[in-house]
Amino acid sequence: MNRCGWCEGDALYEAYHDQEWGVPVYDDATIFEFLILETFQAGLSWITILRKRENFRKAFDNFDYKKIAQYDEAKYEELLKNEGIIRNKLKIKATITNAQNFMKIQEEFGSFSKYIWGFVDGKPIQNKVKDYKKAPATTPISDKLSKDLKKRGFKFVGSTVIYAHMQATGMVNDHEVDCFRYEEVKALA
Repeated sequence: MNRCGWCEGDALYEAYHDQEWGVPVYDDATIFEFLILETFQAGLSWITILRKRENFRKAFDNFDYKKIAQYDEAKYEELLKNEGIIRNKLKIKATITNAQNFMKIQEEFGSFSKYIWGFVDGKPIQNKVKDYKKAPATTPISDKLSKDLKKRGFKFVGSTVIYAHMQATGMVNDHEVDCFRYEEVKALA
């Protein structure tokens, strides 16, 4: 069975690749989870985040953006002491700010999903990646989305982070064309 080259050799990576990566996500709660995980991933490897994912779930109230938006200084200090997550002061503060701004977008658009999927006209982009090493790290769409999120007050949402988010949540299908998941994910569009 052919898989994308980036995940081979690690059972956790393979499970994530086989079950989640690239599957279109329209649920606000799941979109928020991926947005937070991508935020913490900035400058680190994705496998590091996957290995700490359950710790993040516990620490951040199962990624409940309504609760996270209300975090106070005591909760912030508690998170800074949590050895199970990435203890980056700016990323933790960004998570709280991003939760608040996430809800503002929900109010404006009816859901965050409607807002973010609007950047790809509501349907996944089907790329034809032959070698993951040659896949883009950013695109004009991720540039535009990143710029808009920053304008709305989001932090740690550079174009590379946003493109990774688009890949993870199926806004773009970047499975290698000879990967067994390419056609499966394409059919989900």
